Amino acid sequence: MDFQAQLDLLQREQFTVLNLGQIVARLQAGESLPPRCAVITVDDAYQSFLSDGWPLLKRYGFPVTLFVTTDTVGGGDYLSWQELAGLQQEGVEIGNHSASHAHLLDRSRAESVPEWSARVTADIRRAQRALREHLGSAPQLFAYPYGEFDPTLARLIKSAGFAAAFGQQSGVITAGQDFFRLPRFAVGGAHASLDEFRSKLFMHHLPIRVIEPESTVIVDNNPPILTFYMNSEGLEESSLRCFAAGSSECTINKLNGNDGVYVAKALHPITGRRSKYTLTARSVGGGAWYWFSQLWIRPDVGEVADHSVPR
Repeated sequence: MDFQAQLDLLQREQFTVLNLGQIVARLQAGESLPPRCAVITVDDAYQSFLSDGWPLLKRYGFPVTLFVTTDTVGGGDYLSWQELAGLQQEGVEIGNHSASHAHLLDRSRAESVPEWSARVTADIRRAQRALREHLGSAPQLFAYPYGEFDPTLARLIKSAGFAAAFGQQSGVITAGQDFFRLPRFAVGGAHASLDEFRSKLFMHHLPIRVIEPESTVIVDNNPPILTFYMNSEGLEESSLRCFAAGSSECTINKLNGNDGVYVAKALHPITGRRSKYTLTARSVGGGAWYWFSQLWIRPDVGEVADHSVPR
């Protein structure tokens, strides 16, 4: 089993596994994390988590954070409230994954921004009420459905009282990041190989600050142009590379007259609903790799048309 092999590797490599709440609390308090530290998260709360995932996690003694979509609880292949309550009592950390699992960024032409904001806020609050009613408390952590967010949605989640929110763009969580657009690496499906998992475990955060655009949503320029500053201390600048989802390379150039500022652009327009630019660089001497992902979203493209969901 891929998941068991991954858990075994975490144990053999002596990783400290914490839940997301512990990570967020430590970082917000300015505390450092263990040298080898990992977090395990699961979205949607399917029955398979109770039947397959949780027994393995308990065997290894690893905590986990489960993000729940409340409207689907008890239906189809989803866990019931009773089962979720039992898991919580056993130590599973529960997070909010919205009530409807809708594409929260989608807005009809007839819907104003205030109307959109009110609708999304109502969705999130409905989920919080259900979680509080059935599990006794409202979560402080939120996971964006489909990993989709923009600055406006992130501010809305922050104003709703959450401590942090997580996407599905790949990357390493470190101090100094925006707590409402935190990354997560996918380790299932096409990303479940043990070699890829090991690579992600030992990946470092590429110290990048995005200058523009502010939003993840593609409006005019496609392919989008990403301008960023990179702190190259300890890095081989010549090793910096950019890849678009689907393994297509990007152009990447240093901006003249601006030390440490770069411009990246994919060679071809983004066609799917979600995509990303992945930036990587090697440490001086080649002993470590650094990683950063920039999420891109095209809300005008339907989910069925999406062929490149970034994780």
